[in-house]
Amino acid sequence: MRSRYMLIILVALAVFSVGAQQKEIRVLLANHPYGDLLKAAIPEYEKATGVKVNVESLQESQLTTKLITEFATRSSTVDVFMTRPLQEGKMFYKNGWYEPLTGYNFSDYPKNALDVAMFGNKAYLVPLVTEWQVLYYRIDLFKKAGLAVPTNFMELEAAAKKLNSSDVAGFASRGKGAAAVTQLSSYVYNYGGLYLDKGKAVFDSKEAIEAIRFYGRMLKNYGPAGVTNMSWENIMPLFQAGKVAMWTDASVFYGQVVDPAKSQIPAENVGIANFPAGPKGNTPFTVVSWGMAVAKQSKNKALAMDFIEWATSQSLAKRGMLANITMARNSVWQDPEIRAKINPGLITTQEYAAKFGYPYDRPYMSAVGEARDLIGELIIESINTGGTSTRLEALAKEKAAAVNELLQDTGEYGVY
Repeated sequence: MRSRYMLIILVALAVFSVGAQQKEIRVLLANHPYGDLLKAAIPEYEKATGVKVNVESLQESQLTTKLITEFATRSSTVDVFMTRPLQEGKMFYKNGWYEPLTGYNFSDYPKNALDVAMFGNKAYLVPLVTEWQVLYYRIDLFKKAGLAVPTNFMELEAAAKKLNSSDVAGFASRGKGAAAVTQLSSYVYNYGGLYLDKGKAVFDSKEAIEAIRFYGRMLKNYGPAGVTNMSWENIMPLFQAGKVAMWTDASVFYGQVVDPAKSQIPAENVGIANFPAGPKGNTPFTVVSWGMAVAKQSKNKALAMDFIEWATSQSLAKRGMLANITMARNSVWQDPEIRAKINPGLITTQEYAAKFGYPYDRPYMSAVGEARDLIGELIIESINTGGTSTRLEALAKEKAAAVNELLQDTGEYGVY
């Protein structure tokens, strides 16, 4: 009889132990403003649900490396993680590392944000943060020069020429190889080109070459010194110090650009406008820079789905917006409280990009890192020669062929 009671107690303890394990999840977040917001809010979730959330925050490249290592070795205990759809989405999907998000309501998201969340007819991640290319400009300098805000590339170049001086660069955008690929993209689209089309590299087209030449000419003639070594983190301080008159980059930086603790330029002198149109129209990139996913290997998928519903909820998206984080949900952009507090230019540019924007700012492929390096070489060649390089066409064909080889290696060539 005693042994029977002991057996019952042991079984009860085992059941309790399993139950306790099911009340604990592991979440990996990026060192990103929204990751920071979630980390601060997680105690609220734990109190409301009784679930223990073990959180780790990592720099974006470290996060990707950690996930790849754990998933590839099948040693992962990750349940939920932040993910960069355009940088790693295809690779993670092809390797079976995303769990399909059946039952999640995606009706509050723009269609072009869902393009990178879907594979086939299933969704594998929830869009968190969107960003689109905009024109930041100095209102005071434009007024002093009697200039209107540029609406097309011809006006952009004319304004850059007039505003350029030994003290202030007339124009800036990323020039550092691979980092510049995302910002070049809208120029390519507005010239009528693409990076990839129907699963093949096409950035050696006449239209794409013209865009690359224009980009190189703008940065060589009117950009800051040393621009080929500059990404956004190098250009932003220059803009904040009053050393740049115009800057094309992602909308996500607006909050930092006007942060009085970091900027010498008063917020009222910083304008944000639609990216200028090119010869073939205006389709600036609008991308999901971060999403959230459930790990296929998770042993706690029900808890993981519950956490993702909370972490991507409308109420938290509203908190993000009020913290100057450009969230993906449509509804928060229509919220009267938010619209009363954020810059009208941010609202206007978001509405335009959500309607007309192109959902990729880089080649959408598994080997995107290698492809960006190859295209980055073209950008640097164009900047160094002010867009006049006689070898740019041949170099573009060489790099496009190399990207096609990457597509072939991953089984994505001709697949779309």
